[in-house]
This record gives sequence, C-alpha cells and structure tokens, in this order.
Amino acid sequence: MLHTQLNKDEAILTLQPEGALTKNDFDNAVQIIDPFIEKQGKLNGVIISTKSFPKWDSFASLIRHLKFVRNHHKKIKRLAFVTDSIIGNFSEKISSHFVAAEIKTFPFEQLENAKKWILEK
Repeated sequence: MLHTQLNKDEAILTLQPEGALTKNDFDNAVQIIDPFIEKQGKLNGVIISTKSFPKWDSFASLIRHLKFVRNHHKKIKRLAFVTDSIIGNFSEKISSHFVAAEIKTFPFEQLENAKKWILEK
C-alpha cells in the first residue's frame, strides 16, 4: 500500500509505502497529484517516508512505478528520502541520474527537517 498525502498549502506530497506496492497504488496517487499539478504547475517537493523500502507485488507494479517517476519528475523541485534504510542513500545516488529534482536523504525521525529543506528557497 502507498499512503499518499498532499499538503496543498505547501505543495508537498508525502508518500509512505507500506507492504508490497501495487499498480493501483500508483494509479491512486496519480488521481491525487495530477489535478494539483495541472492547476499549480508543480510541487515544491515529494517526501518518501519509510523505515524500510518495500518491494513491488508484480513486474507490472514496477513498470507503473517507473512510468509514475517519468511522468512527474520534471514537475517536482525537491525529493526527500526519509528513511533509516541504506537503500535511501543508494536511491539518492541512483535517482539523481533519472530525476530532475534536487534529492536529499534524511534519517527517518527527521521528517520535519525534510519538509523545511523542501520549502527553502
């Protein structure tokens, strides 16, 4: 499951993956994000907050995740990984090659610091 919370005032999307991710998780996130981006033009940031990174329930889910990134990465100013998992640092390095957003990793307990970083000018 992918919990999706959009703070419209700050233009920050928080994604909290839990358990195996499904194709529908990304389809549901798009229904929340796309209308906001169409109206506002962009997000100040996306926060991916999780103790440990889940896997996908199928290859179709992985493909949908990659399409989600491709379709949204140019409309995001900053991306914060908030996690204690070593995958967070790895994701920061790998994502920087595919994502236009500025990327930074924070320890799991520093969600508020990630939000502050996203809102810095």
